[in-house]
Amino acid sequence: MNTSPSGKDHADVKIHDLLEAIFHQYGYDFRQYSAAHIRRRITNRMVMSGINDLSQMLTRVLSDEQFAYTLLQDLSITVTEMFRDPGFYRSLRENVIPVLKTYPFIKIWHAGCSTGEEAYSMSIILQEEGLSDRTTIYATDFNQQVLDRAKEGIFSHKMIKEYTANYQLSGGKESFSDYYTSDENNVILNQSLKKKIVWANHNLVTDSVFAELNLVLCRNVLIYFDRELQNKVQALFHKSLINGGILCLGNKESLRFTDFQDAYTALDEKQRIFKKKY
Repeated sequence: MNTSPSGKDHADVKIHDLLEAIFHQYGYDFRQYSAAHIRRRITNRMVMSGINDLSQMLTRVLSDEQFAYTLLQDLSITVTEMFRDPGFYRSLRENVIPVLKTYPFIKIWHAGCSTGEEAYSMSIILQEEGLSDRTTIYATDFNQQVLDRAKEGIFSHKMIKEYTANYQLSGGKESFSDYYTSDENNVILNQSLKKKIVWANHNLVTDSVFAELNLVLCRNVLIYFDRELQNKVQALFHKSLINGGILCLGNKESLRFTDFQDAYTALDEKQRIFKKKY
């Protein structure tokens, strides 16, 4: 195997150089993302673009801004859906909503919100639970393109059957069709679901805390980060939450083996819902 003096595979060294170049030229930091995730996305873009080696990829990224931003979209995590993992949202209604109802004002952070489906799911739950008027949802992502799509609240007809089933399984209290209107190709979410959502560009790798939050949701994002970066982001969430605030992670994510595993109690270990102790 072709390795560098440090023991790294030659391809890993080239990928490291590519990520450094992206960071210094464009300001996006993927250097602590999971190596497997990064390699898979870069390889896929090379195949799609007819690029034969990583040196050629680096040259293209530095010389072609449009191509660089295409690669940035590839490296971003944009897999989401409304009421994703219905069991989580059922637990949210049962274990988190009663806690939120004890606060006069509620601040929620959806970190890594992608195209907004989960932020809108939360908006529906808050509306059904009578909490919309006293809640602000901060929905953030570093990818401005997906944020712009999220703000529109427009989704393809082909997804609605799945979203409706998820909503019903999550304990939805109304007819899901009450929350949108349709045209020939898409559904458009009601304006009432958008009015309490603040969309903002925020990078979990480089940006600062959101202060005095009651609830943080960051589901199925941390699995793409290496251990050191996961710990850094967990520190960000911990500092952002009030004492007694609630953290929700994805079903493949955990507080175990982080510096914060003793800083929370589990409200629902299976659904990765935790309450901050201190």
